[in-house]
Amino acid sequence: MRKTLYTLAITTFMTGTVLIGCQNSSKKEEAAQDNVEDARENLDDAKEELTDARKVATQEEWETFKASTNATITQNEIRIAEMKASMKKTGKSIDEVYTKKIDDLERKNNEIKAKIQTYKNDTDSDWESFKQEYNRDMDELGEALKNLTVDNK
Repeated sequence: MRKTLYTLAITTFMTGTVLIGCQNSSKKEEAAQDNVEDARENLDDAKEELTDARKVATQEEWETFKASTNATITQNEIRIAEMKASMKKTGKSIDEVYTKKIDDLERKNNEIKAKIQTYKNDTDSDWESFKQEYNRDMDELGEALKNLTVDNK
C-alpha cells in the first residue's frame, strides 16, 4: 500500500509540475506576442510621423515657388550678362580671376536652375529640406554677385 501511495504521490507531483511548466511558457508566449504587437504599432506611428515630416508642397505652393525662383534666376542671368557686357564696353583688360568669377557665378546659377527643373514634387521628396537648401544656395549666389560688383573698380 505504501508503494502505491508513493507512486500516486510521485505521479501527481510530476503531473502538477508539467502542467505548471506548460502554463509559464504559454504566458511567456502571450507576453512576447503582446511585445510584437506593441512594436508593430510603434513602427506604424513612426511611419506616420515620417510621412508628416515629408510634407509635400501643394500644387499652388509649388507653382508660386517655381515662378518666384524662375524670376530670381532670370534676374541673376541679367546681372551676369550686364557684368560681361561692361567688361567688353570698358575696354579694360580685366584679369582672368574676374572673368573666372563671373563664369563660376553663371555655372552656379545654371545649377540652381537645373535643380528647380528636375525637382519632383511628390511623396518621395522632402519639400522643406529642398526649400531650405534652395534658399541657402540663392543667398550665397546673391552675396557672391553683390560682392563681385563691389570688387569691380
